[in-house]
Amino acid sequence: MAHTEDESEEQQDFTEELYEQHTIRIDAGQEPLRIDKFLVARIEYATRNKVQKSIDAGRVLVNGKTVASNYKIRPADEIVVYSHREKRGEHIVPEEMPLNIHYEDNDIIIINKPAGLVVHPASGNPSGTLINGVAWYLQQQNKDITEENLPRFGMVHRIDKNTSGLMVLAKNDKAVTSLARQFFDHTVFRRYIALVWGDPAEEEGTVVAHIGRHKRFRKLFDAYPEGEYGKDAITHYKVLERFGYVTLVECRLETGRTHQIRVHMQHIGHPLFNDDFYGGDRIVKGTVYTKYKQFIENCFNTCPRHALHAKNIGFKHPGTGEHVLFESELATDMQLLIEKWRNYVKFKGISHSES
Repeated sequence: MAHTEDESEEQQDFTEELYEQHTIRIDAGQEPLRIDKFLVARIEYATRNKVQKSIDAGRVLVNGKTVASNYKIRPADEIVVYSHREKRGEHIVPEEMPLNIHYEDNDIIIINKPAGLVVHPASGNPSGTLINGVAWYLQQQNKDITEENLPRFGMVHRIDKNTSGLMVLAKNDKAVTSLARQFFDHTVFRRYIALVWGDPAEEEGTVVAHIGRHKRFRKLFDAYPEGEYGKDAITHYKVLERFGYVTLVECRLETGRTHQIRVHMQHIGHPLFNDDFYGGDRIVKGTVYTKYKQFIENCFNTCPRHALHAKNIGFKHPGTGEHVLFESELATDMQLLIEKWRNYVKFKGISHSES
């Protein structure tokens, strides 16, 4: 469903949805009528061509199933029309900026996003975002692209402002539809690397807990293991390297909810290192000695954001139909942070039992 309140980029981590635009229940007295004709008559500004494209793309469901354009509606049918765009939208102004393009072809662009770059405009960030830069970049490829038809729709998922790493954008409508459906169906492979506080007891595990807005602090999200609130969310984690007081883990997303990794790791007692939203920007594990506190401050300065990097993304290519997998190097600040901890452990001789 589309968001119902304004949110800044800080609150839009890992969100990918098809947005429900219209739900129509057919009256008991409705005569049989082709669904494309019915929707053109029912939806403002709809055209036969647009409706048929949406039906062919699988964005129109009747009683939960896709149909063909010649399907004839029946009494009591429930029609749900989805879009890959939210109903609201911000005006996108092209802005020239450096883009770290990891891969590009006629259908997709893979961006290696640096930490600190907001993905798309919102109330607090009207310009200077990744999408502003992509809009300018695409205009250089195709001068027919104007500010009125800039492909905001090319963004099929988001990663948080202070998360670094790979994200995919679509360059045409076919790619948008394919990728949006794959994200919606949770078939996109996403692997993140995170440094978390503490020493997990198990080598690997799975966190299953709904995620929804915190009931008191609306900028935050929280885990609801009983599933009474929020949206279902599943994160698989695996230990890569232990440093006693902190641990390097990989996280694989089965779902993609706002702040999912950050919330789930906090939920099991291992908040991300230097995560100022979820308690990782203070000493969670370690000693009381001044030198240790100074070391942690040095680490916070080395990586002045939550230690999370989107390392891999894989999906079915919308053009070729082949499964593709992309991988990036860890961001420099995280590499330096990890090296600091390796040296600290080596120098202090810390064992897991000390954590």
